[in-house]
Amino acid sequence: MTVTEDAWHELESPQDAPGRSSLRLYPESPLDTFLSVSHPGRQRMLVLRADARSADPIVRSVGRLPKAAGIEMNLSAVSRVEYELQVILTANELRDVFNPLVADVAETAKAAPAAAEALAAAVDRFGRWQDLLRAVSKDGLSAEARRGLYGELLVLGDVLLTSVAQSETVEAWTGPTGANQDFQLTEVAIEAKASVAKRPRSIRIASERQLDGTGTPALLLALAQLDERRGGSGESLNTRVEDIRRQLSNPTARVRFDGLLIQAGYLPGHHDLYEEPRYTVRDLRFWHVREGFPRLVESDLPEGVGDCTYNVSTAGLDVYRATADEVRELIGVPHG
Repeated sequence: MTVTEDAWHELESPQDAPGRSSLRLYPESPLDTFLSVSHPGRQRMLVLRADARSADPIVRSVGRLPKAAGIEMNLSAVSRVEYELQVILTANELRDVFNPLVADVAETAKAAPAAAEALAAAVDRFGRWQDLLRAVSKDGLSAEARRGLYGELLVLGDVLLTSVAQSETVEAWTGPTGANQDFQLTEVAIEAKASVAKRPRSIRIASERQLDGTGTPALLLALAQLDERRGGSGESLNTRVEDIRRQLSNPTARVRFDGLLIQAGYLPGHHDLYEEPRYTVRDLRFWHVREGFPRLVESDLPEGVGDCTYNVSTAGLDVYRATADEVRELIGVPHG
């Protein structure tokens, strides 16, 4: 689901009396979920409504709800038997962030099995967004995060978008949402990495789940080898983003893409920070992550061990190399 300005504009139409205009989302969700605008102030909010019993754990922890300037989370009693969890936009300059944020929180709540779990999931998800907004400083993404995002966008634009439908390509980009791999398609998942080393000797893996193929028919590891420099003829992160936007003629896919960029920490107000450095692609290679591939997976770890970060040596990986035709076939494009 995407939340667009058109939806808000309709809700913001002037009203004769104080109150709210609301649009219901996800009738199948365990929570009554609405986009709402209060009048006459026209304040935007996401409203998640639940019975008092389901809301009780949140009521008891209300003092610990995530807080940050510009977007707030509040809990209020509608009646003796009903509560509302509200995500409220208080700073209009964060509108571009608010739209994908509330869409993500609403989708997270919808996926929960019951109301109490849905409320807890919504609070946790909102907290993740607040962590993201705090982590992306006034200087923007770190150098490593910029390279990583460029690498993901390279796979998205040069591999998936040339072969897979636009909407399917954007939906497959799951890295910004915190999924185990950066891309998840029907027949294959792809974990994308980027390096500026001349001859990268190892690839850093951030957790025991990144190279765990549980639940996917096939898993690929991609490595973009980049030359990085200020100036020159390379491509900036902004140029890569704008090139993909131009390719996305589907408006829904474009809105979804912009929302995912924000989840990745590429904030609209930081555009000028990403004109440099420039990247030149020296190589983009793929490996099959299958039996025998050097990796750690959750099922093999001793009890009590987790949150593992480790390096995979590139020496000896040639036997697992995936050809361009094999990659295309796995993502759903027959060759020949």
